[in-house]
Amino acid sequence: MNIRIGQGFDVHAFGDGDHVVIGGVRIPHERGVVAHSDGDVAIHALCDAMLGALALGDIGQHFPPSDMRWKGANSRDFLRHCNDLIAQRGWGVGNADITIVCERPKIGSYAEAMRECMAADMGVGIDALSVKATTSEKLGFTGRGEGIAAQAVVLLVQR
Repeated sequence: MNIRIGQGFDVHAFGDGDHVVIGGVRIPHERGVVAHSDGDVAIHALCDAMLGALALGDIGQHFPPSDMRWKGANSRDFLRHCNDLIAQRGWGVGNADITIVCERPKIGSYAEAMRECMAADMGVGIDALSVKATTSEKLGFTGRGEGIAAQAVVLLVQR
């Protein structure tokens, strides 16, 4: 079996707003994120992992923040685009694992909805996608509540 592994990381500072979007799910929060698109750290990290696995660059090359077409864009569009790119090359997602790092908002009750949302956009079963959350024990920018981060790893299989 021919496989490829990719990893991705994304971070956004908190800013004005009343919600965040993580894994395609809108979560009420006392802050929003500073971002060109909707700032979905989970999907951005996952896209970078998918693109990286096939050496296709990174999300910033495909959706540059300098391009006003992507201002306020829904990151689910990015995920579907990345999934199409890998499919066009004969690959598909075997599984993906995403870890969200923040003190708040609390992610646990939203993780299942995130899995469903992203799995649907990638055309895989929910059992192929893991979403976890952790804090940074009040250390660093995430610990101080200044922002949110996510990391992702993906296994691609040749179809």
